[in-house]
Amino acid sequence: MRIADKTEQIAGADRSFTRSKALREKAHALIPGGSHTYAKGDDQYPERAPAFISRGAGCHVWDPDGNEFIEYGMGLRAVTLGHAYPSVVEAAHRQMLLGNNFTRPATLEAECAEMFLSFVPGADMVKFAKDGSSVTTAALKLARAHTGRDMVALCADHPFFSYNDWFIGTTAMDGGIPPTNKSLTATFRYNSLPSLQALFDQHQNRIACVIMEAARTEEPADGFLHKARDLCHRNGALFILDETITGFRWHNGGAQAVYGIEADMSCWGKAMSNGFALSALAGKREFMDLGGIRHNKPRVFLLSTTHGAENHSLAAAIETMRIYRDEPVIEHLYRQGATLRAGIDRIAASLGLSDHFRLSSRDCNLLYGTFDADKAPSQAFRTLFLQEIIRHGVIAPSLTTSYSHSDADIEATLDAIRHALIVYRRALEEGVERHLVGASVKPVYRRFN
Repeated sequence: MRIADKTEQIAGADRSFTRSKALREKAHALIPGGSHTYAKGDDQYPERAPAFISRGAGCHVWDPDGNEFIEYGMGLRAVTLGHAYPSVVEAAHRQMLLGNNFTRPATLEAECAEMFLSFVPGADMVKFAKDGSSVTTAALKLARAHTGRDMVALCADHPFFSYNDWFIGTTAMDGGIPPTNKSLTATFRYNSLPSLQALFDQHQNRIACVIMEAARTEEPADGFLHKARDLCHRNGALFILDETITGFRWHNGGAQAVYGIEADMSCWGKAMSNGFALSALAGKREFMDLGGIRHNKPRVFLLSTTHGAENHSLAAAIETMRIYRDEPVIEHLYRQGATLRAGIDRIAASLGLSDHFRLSSRDCNLLYGTFDADKAPSQAFRTLFLQEIIRHGVIAPSLTTSYSHSDADIEATLDAIRHALIVYRRALEEGVERHLVGASVKPVYRRFN
């Protein structure tokens, strides 16, 4: 088959991004990075991609140029039911007509707290905020107050915990963070109890808590989570799980319900309100109540945010959780993800790409890895894959399904991936640069642009 030049190849998709390009220049003039979220930035997508999304319905989105796509990013996994999910939007709208922010707590705050805690294993109390970074940082503050210690230990294999210094200081993108702040965080490896034990040995009586996701691409091996929690408690530290991604995706009760473990505190967000801004710190009363006003211990300024319990977000969360309780949302996420996995594995095998395009994580949260001719991880091949599926009407920084992904959407996605992997196969033989338009995507955590 004749290989067309890059311009001719892409033109075959009949997609114009003219308005996106014009908006991109305006955005970069007004917003550092052109986006309020690094993972949504231009450096994370190929040149031939929509720079903005104008609207969404279910799992379909439209860009400013009128191009329609099946989407799998779903608001960085926050939109689990679907964009503009009718009953959730209606619940939020009804509440906004009654007022959104009062001088005293809204009645919804207790209602939402009670419903949320009914899902979380072993949690007695909850504090709401707007994003995951706020609640993970609040969990660390409680752990430090409870233990009187200053250090925290986090899992180096998990990609993001917070935009605050205690985490970002462990990455290559550590500009503006004082060395003294960075020195208070230590890291260990997932499924490696010896690496965690080494931290407790090295920093005796200094580690206030350990924070990790329960699982990401690897499953906990040989009782790792339970052993890590026990190790924490033997050393006087608290055990914190970040359920921002796993909560309401792995299981209605989060990864804790899947693995049969109760954390001292856990941090939630994303799927709990189907994209409305809400996060939660949940935990056992003896730790959480330190942020309250009914004890005689030194006070802890835990979370106090003007918009932390906005009424319309709470109403959206209540309706979202009702749907999770009453409908087979989790089962749908797993079923559609399993169909995707099986189809992609068949396509990759038929093209001899099983070692070059690999899936990982659970069916409800599929991730993919791209590898070059030497089977080394490749950002260039990731860019090419994104470019080609976008060309065929799919946006998928990951392959995380939603309740709105229908059988027809999955079938169309597999067709797009088949076309993309055919190009991928040719690029392995002929060189990726011959097929890629523009620069390669880049890791978020890098020292220089």
